[in-house]
Amino acid sequence: MKKTLLTSAFSFALVAGLTACGGEETDENGSASEGEGTETEETEGNDAADATYTIEAGIGLNNEHPQYKGLLEFKEIVEEETDGDIHVKTYHSSQLGDDREMMESLQLNTQEVTIPSTAPVANFVEEFTVFDFPFLFPNEQVADEVLDGEIGDQLLDKLEDEEMVGLAYWENGFRDLTNSKRPVESAEDFEGLTLRTMENDLHLDAFSELGANPTPMAFGELFTAMQQGTVDGQENPLATIYLESFYEVQDYYSDTHHVYSPFVFLMSKQFYDGLPDEYQTIVEDAAVEAGEFQREQNREANEELLADLEEEGMEITEVSDEDRAEMAEIVQPVIDEYAEEIGTDFVDKVYQAIEEAEENVEE
Repeated sequence: MKKTLLTSAFSFALVAGLTACGGEETDENGSASEGEGTETEETEGNDAADATYTIEAGIGLNNEHPQYKGLLEFKEIVEEETDGDIHVKTYHSSQLGDDREMMESLQLNTQEVTIPSTAPVANFVEEFTVFDFPFLFPNEQVADEVLDGEIGDQLLDKLEDEEMVGLAYWENGFRDLTNSKRPVESAEDFEGLTLRTMENDLHLDAFSELGANPTPMAFGELFTAMQQGTVDGQENPLATIYLESFYEVQDYYSDTHHVYSPFVFLMSKQFYDGLPDEYQTIVEDAAVEAGEFQREQNREANEELLADLEEEGMEITEVSDEDRAEMAEIVQPVIDEYAEEIGTDFVDKVYQAIEEAEENVEE
């Protein structure tokens, strides 16, 4: 059974910028931070020398992001439940590599845990591409229902063939748009905007269909590119937009919510298989419980961050449901094309699960 999530007061420390003390590392979800050296951000915990097992857990985002707060929650739960027999070492800011590199390290059993977004996971299990479909989920609650249900479990099970174990879904969040040219409220407003995107064919095709000029670019180059006008804007979840200080070089923010991006909590299969059954259950439950905590913190932070962006001088545009529906209609041919590649039967099941989840959420 899932442990009861204890809600505690949480202060989300915000930073205006990041100090580079090491080389830049860019993850494939388009939201990594500059490296901060080789030291981990450890909380006080059990002595690693007393542990039988050590988990090295790395993420691409910085130590102020709710994802890292969730990772610290996972560490606390696991170390407490195993009386220190499992020690968790946490790494942020791509200190162990970008998302793909860390997943490959899990396959080789040279790293135990990472929590990438689903975009790079699709390089290993193609069906995860469905989560890059524009306007797939109407809200976070429906996403929770689907990800924590049968469809989500089916996809996690497929990871075992890739020498990884998927234990839970966390939240990166809805990707929104910023730019320095004009407010984006409707589909027509995309016309001619040069937008940095991830190196993701589906995203590139979708933005092209909307009339924008998508430009794939390493995340570490993005701030300077916006500052110099090489690109007009970019798209990322709200926490990334604020924590990377994009408000300094961007004037307009639009809550387009064009893609909902989950994180996937991954563990090395070799490491997992080598744990006693009792410890397997502990890490599974801890991944779920810490994920619930992380989702909560992410959503609370977003409420504060939107107001903070406005205080920093950005013009906030709220996109209506009607305008989102028009955008979704425009990119539907792109969705149909990629659905054929993934498998229409599977994609139909995903959409059916979303419909059922919407009904459950409304009740």
